[in-house]
Amino acid sequence: MINMKIKVIRFLDVNMLSFVINLRGKQLRLFRNFYYRLIRDFRLLNDQQQKAPDGFGKFFPKQKPQQSQKQQQPKTQQQQSGAEKPKEIEFKFSFGTRPGGGGGGSSGPSPTDTNMWSLIGFAATFTLLMGYSFFKIRYHEITWKEFINQYLRGGMVEKLEVVNKKWVRVKFMPGAPVSSNTTLWFNIGSVETFERNLENIQLEMNIEPANFTPVVYKNEIDSSHVISFLPTALIIGLILWSMRRASNVMGGARKGGGIFGMGESTAKLINPKDIPVKFKDVAGCEEAKLEIMEFVNFLKNPSRYTELGAKIPKGALLTGPPGTGKTLLAKATAGEAKVPFITVSGSEFLEMFVGVGPSRVRDMFAMARKNAPCILFIDEIDAVGRKRGGRSIGGHSEQENTLNQLLVEMDGFNTASNVVVLAATNRVDILDKALLRPGRFDRQIFVPPPDIKGRASIFKVHLKPLKTDLDKSEIARKLAALTPGFTGADIANVCNEAALIAARDLSQSITFKNFEAAIERVVAGLEKKTKVLQPEEKKTVAYHEAGHAVCGWFLEHADPLLKVSIIPRGMGLGYAQYLPKEQYLYTKEQLLDRMCMTLGGRASEQIFFNRITSGAQDDLQKVTKIAYSQIVQLGMSEKVGNLSFDMPDKGELVIDKPYSEETAQMIDQEVRDLVSKAYQRTIDLLTQHKSNVEKVAKRLLEKEILDREDMIELLGKRPFKEKSTYEDFVEGTGSLEEDTTLPKGLQDWNQEETAKEKQPETKS
Repeated sequence: MINMKIKVIRFLDVNMLSFVINLRGKQLRLFRNFYYRLIRDFRLLNDQQQKAPDGFGKFFPKQKPQQSQKQQQPKTQQQQSGAEKPKEIEFKFSFGTRPGGGGGGSSGPSPTDTNMWSLIGFAATFTLLMGYSFFKIRYHEITWKEFINQYLRGGMVEKLEVVNKKWVRVKFMPGAPVSSNTTLWFNIGSVETFERNLENIQLEMNIEPANFTPVVYKNEIDSSHVISFLPTALIIGLILWSMRRASNVMGGARKGGGIFGMGESTAKLINPKDIPVKFKDVAGCEEAKLEIMEFVNFLKNPSRYTELGAKIPKGALLTGPPGTGKTLLAKATAGEAKVPFITVSGSEFLEMFVGVGPSRVRDMFAMARKNAPCILFIDEIDAVGRKRGGRSIGGHSEQENTLNQLLVEMDGFNTASNVVVLAATNRVDILDKALLRPGRFDRQIFVPPPDIKGRASIFKVHLKPLKTDLDKSEIARKLAALTPGFTGADIANVCNEAALIAARDLSQSITFKNFEAAIERVVAGLEKKTKVLQPEEKKTVAYHEAGHAVCGWFLEHADPLLKVSIIPRGMGLGYAQYLPKEQYLYTKEQLLDRMCMTLGGRASEQIFFNRITSGAQDDLQKVTKIAYSQIVQLGMSEKVGNLSFDMPDKGELVIDKPYSEETAQMIDQEVRDLVSKAYQRTIDLLTQHKSNVEKVAKRLLEKEILDREDMIELLGKRPFKEKSTYEDFVEGTGSLEEDTTLPKGLQDWNQEETAKEKQPETKS
């Protein structure tokens, strides 16, 4: 930081006075207007800086008031306490990155500094351009013959100045009839030729050698050189400005920004006071929360464990599907832990420069060792922890070098003590085995989607800030029963969507219908009331959805129907909402019923219209997936046998199959037979209940939406026992609420142990 105190007005007055004097006419008026405007802008800039910002007055030096100001100031105002005094204005020029950034300082130049630099840059550019124009106006070029015939033979030349051995400046005698504001000059080919020609001319004029016109040689900076260097200077300045701006943008908010700080760690030391999330805000994953709380307890009360010979686990890996709360657990840990919490993203280790990743890993663990005991959290570790080798091109890539450095830091010769490493990923299958072994990540904590009790607990958390007249405990249970398979992120989205829908309708509070609409919005997409269907298409959609509804109503293992609609939603033209069971084991009969219910729409089209449409594409994809899962993964085919093969994910490139071509043909044939069997069973079922399908389809064409009560009115009560309420689903599982009791060793996890006084032993 270089601080320079300058007097701007005086600088302009002194340095431009001679230039202004030599300007005449239009040029003088133009420059005078610019000069006054520049002075006005600097005065406005000074006025902006007269008053120091609140809380920073001690950093601004005080200026003594002028005598005129003292005389004009009323005495009553002088006697007031806290009266402001004018302050001396200092312009501070800083080169390089401004202080601030992660610690809450300034992340870049202030608007005042920016305005000042803009004015100075504009003034400098204008001065250069006007100086060049001034050179063009004041200097007048003449030829050699004009110099000889008009000036040298007339005896008006006092001396000649050869500048840079390229051109000659003519100096005239005092009183010569030449304008004093104009300087004459002419080019010369070479100095020797110029001297020889000048000598010959003077000899022809019968001038004695002692009276020859004196010639002076000078070296000056040519303005053309300065002008030619301007583009290069502008390019260099633009590069430096871009690098400085990039350093402010990248390094202002976090350490390691900018091109010169690429190798520095981007990890951030979190202040627990800045994290509003606590463990009480985390619900639906009590087992995982207990594991994390134990890590915090170990760092707070290590003696409880070391007395038994236990060692602190070096790390824990949080795994599970997206949206289940892995990062939320880490945030709660940062909010609750009274030890330093360092966080970093896995993608921040990888840059375009070689060696940046390992360097950042070293700096990150050096920071952790410096702040030990502490917790280090790496989010999305799969970005840097992928398996080494494989089909990677180029041998050891930068990602592999970064992973090797991470492995060494976690369990190597420089292993840090009292540094717990937490990491989160939803792709544990692609992580390197060396990263998963005990000693690095001693524990793998799986965070599954919450069950019905967990969903009720999560709904209670997200319902707290919502304005509703409903009983929040009761509504949480109802919504938990309606949202099987939802993760914590889905539940948060449902609550937010319900509030948005209520606000859209100008409601004073959120109703249960708003929550139902929010669930439909999340599951099926936006309702498209403006999408116009032709009458024939609408009739086809009605019979298609009626086929689904009737199949689900009369199949024992199908999910209970909640609502069916022919209003387009999302990508579909119709929508049916079911209530899936909380079920983890499935039999062949249950899977077959699900396939038949899914094929109900296509079968209904075949029966009533004797043709099929493209509306069953999504249904066919689901049926194909269920059929292949039974044959390939679950071993439910007699011909294929009790074999299980991994099925590729959607969009994944399959190069080698784990079975032969004969087995592949057998699998394809078994899948085809299974789907054909399910389709024929569906045809028979809908043919038997053809009148019921027509009832439902006609009612759909009238009302467009049917709920469970409408189905009971049309088809009668469902012939199978079903579970539909929260109490039905949790029956036989113990309490109605999620078990949140803590073990004895963790009941005081958020309190540090105090020294206990030893009681003296009594002798008998």
